[in-house]
Amino acid sequence: MSSARMIGDKVHKIVKGQPFDVGPRYTQLQYIGEGAYGMVSSAYDHVRKTRVAIKKISPFEHQTYCQRTLREIQILLRFHHENVIGIRDILRAPTLEAMRDVYIVQDLMETDLYKLLKSQQLSNDHICYFLYQILRGLKYIHSANVLHRDLKPSNLLINTTCDLKICDFGLARIADPEHDHTGFLTEYVATRWYRAPEIMLNSKGYTKSIDIWSVGCILAEMLSNRPIFPGKHYLDQLNHILGILGSPSQEDLNCIINMKARNYLQSLPSKTKVAWAKNKVMPLGAPLAFPLTPDSCPSLALDLLDRMLTFNPNKRITVEEALAHPYLEQYYDPTDEPVAEEPFTFDMELDDLPKERLKELIFQETARFQPGV
Repeated sequence: MSSARMIGDKVHKIVKGQPFDVGPRYTQLQYIGEGAYGMVSSAYDHVRKTRVAIKKISPFEHQTYCQRTLREIQILLRFHHENVIGIRDILRAPTLEAMRDVYIVQDLMETDLYKLLKSQQLSNDHICYFLYQILRGLKYIHSANVLHRDLKPSNLLINTTCDLKICDFGLARIADPEHDHTGFLTEYVATRWYRAPEIMLNSKGYTKSIDIWSVGCILAEMLSNRPIFPGKHYLDQLNHILGILGSPSQEDLNCIINMKARNYLQSLPSKTKVAWAKNKVMPLGAPLAFPLTPDSCPSLALDLLDRMLTFNPNKRITVEEALAHPYLEQYYDPTDEPVAEEPFTFDMELDDLPKERLKELIFQETARFQPGV
């Protein structure tokens, strides 16, 4: 719950000891959760007459947090799609010097897929509907030439009517197969369980297929109620992947640009892919594989899973192909799967900018929400 206290002429609402300076429009604040550089509260919006989520972000002490905040704001202010979380309002101090925090107001979603999977086993109907919405949102994101790069269950928000919205674009980048992503891996602090193998093996050339791999991991988790590749570290992650998918072919190895990584994979004992329905606990010392049987999982779901969890990114199914897969036939409607009006062209490579410059850019991006603008 929240309380309020007056400082001068300003009302400070307090949530779990944190001031929430959100003005008179937002009241009845209730704590939801918090992360590395922010806290989320629900509130009643007196203009829209509904409850909303308010994310308080305090990023300005760290360059990386500033990067993530700016990317998220840049993208979400330009995205407009039912399956992507939008920004309803942004609150901040009226001057750059006084800006310590940024408050982002978004639709209130009651839960996320991570919490949902911890509480229950999903029916096939729910899995199919959630997967369709993930892919529908991802089609829009990819049409804007953006890679999300951090798709995982906790970044898929769900409300009580099973509407799903993709959130957290702090790691997103413009898709550029030729760009050498210096610092890409060092910044890649998200959980490794949903990372495509090429992210761990290459130094450049990431494409939209990395997001498809993540969706495949999410589909497997919805089907089985547990993560498919829960690696404890970099090498363990690769061992989990190869233990289930088998060793890559020579053709697939050729797509790995990094020779050291290619040589490492070639040095490993050969592993054979096992059909999902035959996956049992592997021999001692190998990763725990994944029992998915036709009795518990529709064969069409397993076929789509195969096409998403393909080692070679050049052979991996695209988001458009996945939407047209027979497993999603009951929902597939290309006339109701909108794309972005135009691809992103602005520079999102913010690695070299100092946090002072990033703060200026955040101030500029949020100006449209200020009174009188």
